[in-house]
Amino acid sequence: MTVLPVAHETQTRKADHLRICLEGPVQCAQITTGLEHYRFTHCCLPELDWHDIDISTTFLGHRLGAPLLISSMTGGTEEAHQINRRLAVVAQHYGLAMGVGSQRVGVENPDLMSTFAVRSLAPDILLLANLGAVQLNYGYGLDQCRRVVDQLAANALILHLNPLQEAVQTRGDTNFKGLLSKIEQLCAALPVPVIVKEVGNGISAPLVRRLVEAGVAAVDVAGAGGTSWARVESERAIDAHQRRLGQTFGEWGLPTADCLVRARAVSSTLPLIASGGLRHGLDVAKTLALGADLAGLAMPFLRAASESEAAVAALADVLTAEITTVLFCTGQENVAGLRQPGVLEPV
Repeated sequence: MTVLPVAHETQTRKADHLRICLEGPVQCAQITTGLEHYRFTHCCLPELDWHDIDISTTFLGHRLGAPLLISSMTGGTEEAHQINRRLAVVAQHYGLAMGVGSQRVGVENPDLMSTFAVRSLAPDILLLANLGAVQLNYGYGLDQCRRVVDQLAANALILHLNPLQEAVQTRGDTNFKGLLSKIEQLCAALPVPVIVKEVGNGISAPLVRRLVEAGVAAVDVAGAGGTSWARVESERAIDAHQRRLGQTFGEWGLPTADCLVRARAVSSTLPLIASGGLRHGLDVAKTLALGADLAGLAMPFLRAASESEAAVAALADVLTAEITTVLFCTGQENVAGLRQPGVLEPV
């Protein structure tokens, strides 16, 4: 069994990730989300009052004020703590779901688990704990998963899949062998739902099917078109070999829209999250029309939260207004109406 790395190294990596995501050239430049290939059919006589439109929804049994997830981002440093607190306050106010960054650093150093602790600020939100699935091959098991859920008072656990990031990352954890069976065992034993997500390279339909069969409660397709974690790791690489890998694979992945359509074809009832390159409420609405139950955004919220709580609130306000405007201008009273035939068309 591989020895767990020291917490200091993980903490330093988290600080690097924040800095590089905010300052570095890490957005996909060639591959897109694929959402630009779809257009809503405008309704010039919606027969609705804009103020009566309902964008609330339910996900994993939790009522949300809007179909929005503040996607998993950070933790483990004081800056990350401040960011998480700002995000949580706004999530509580608007009734949004929220994920935290990988809590591995908190398992390695329990003193850092407090940088994720936001439940006191957001007692009612759908709050998601987070660990890398690959850690199940590096000494982690049910106990560690229970710990991150309990210490966050989370409603579910995200297991993220990031083989490309680990392959590019200096001293990355690259033993993904036998993980599916371990995920299946965890789903059966953990008292909260397990959500599996990618980190920006997408999940294919065959893998969605296997995850459903393993007992996963929900899937976040997290497709390509937004932040490239290969580029992030290339920016922080300490040798030319890893830097070259990140540059080569900076545009690798499955577009978000393609992942979403194919994942929904696997199951009409699987709770699905769409993330990966979503930047505004129109993107969000398109993913809902394509079959997502929830839409996750990371970079827009990270940029806002690095500025102030007021900036996060302003972002949440405009996102909800954009979603509402799509419903209004397509003649739909609620988000379920977006899935009706003819509302969204390929172009």
